[in-house]
Amino acid sequence: MDPSFRWDDGSFFMFSSLFDAARACLDAASPDDKVALTQEYAAAFSRCELRADADAPAPQPIRMPGRPVRPKLVPSRELPQRGLGSVEGRAAFIHAIAHIELNAIDLAWDAAYRFRGMPAGFYADWVSVANDESRHFVLLRDRLREFGYDYGDFDAHNGLWEMTEKTAHDGMARMALVPRVLEARGLDVTPGMIAKLRNAGDKPTAEILELILREEVAHVAAGSHWFRWYCQRDGFEPHSTFRALLAKYAGPTLRGPFNHDARLLAGFDAEEIAALEQLSA
Repeated sequence: MDPSFRWDDGSFFMFSSLFDAARACLDAASPDDKVALTQEYAAAFSRCELRADADAPAPQPIRMPGRPVRPKLVPSRELPQRGLGSVEGRAAFIHAIAHIELNAIDLAWDAAYRFRGMPAGFYADWVSVANDESRHFVLLRDRLREFGYDYGDFDAHNGLWEMTEKTAHDGMARMALVPRVLEARGLDVTPGMIAKLRNAGDKPTAEILELILREEVAHVAAGSHWFRWYCQRDGFEPHSTFRALLAKYAGPTLRGPFNHDARLLAGFDAEEIAALEQLSA
């Protein structure tokens, strides 16, 4: 554990500000630090020991969160395609999902850190999401180790954080595009992944993904809720605004097909799903 996060007796440094705690989680470079801090500060928040003070200073400009030396980050097009039939292929697949979950910890903490003056429920939602993502990462990393590999053994990409940077100036855009586009992609592709893993005889990994899929529905639903909250507060019509944000930021990256049932549970409506399908065509 990075000594900057602990007292001499080994206990965590406990902030009173949620924003300071979120910044510490974002800055933590090693996965072990990021997970441990996330879970400790999420528990403290649930005990009302961290406050989102209205008079807190403005957030720092967005920058890359703490990252370990490995994995090497490369453009997604440079990542090799591997099948699930070999041990290495399955390990690479688990590594890719673990990388997404580690990034998702930072996505949630950055939402809690960056957007000030929000209702208490906003901060409760994103602290809870960060905590869930930390559990998902641990489950996947433990499974990866059972294959004889560890996090960092395969290359990865930085696409999730790139969208976070693009939306740092606008909470409405962040809610529309990170939970409802990038993270919601998991709702579309995970059922197929689960089926392939079960066909390959990998029940343990399939069960981890089933848990993640159930919990990710609620995470995307939080994005849906707060996107509409911003629209109502600022006087924007949600459907046309969502379509405009998709076209501006995400149109070239959209890929179907879309999991209608899971997206409806996650706060989408039929018109929004139709917009996704039209832009992805």
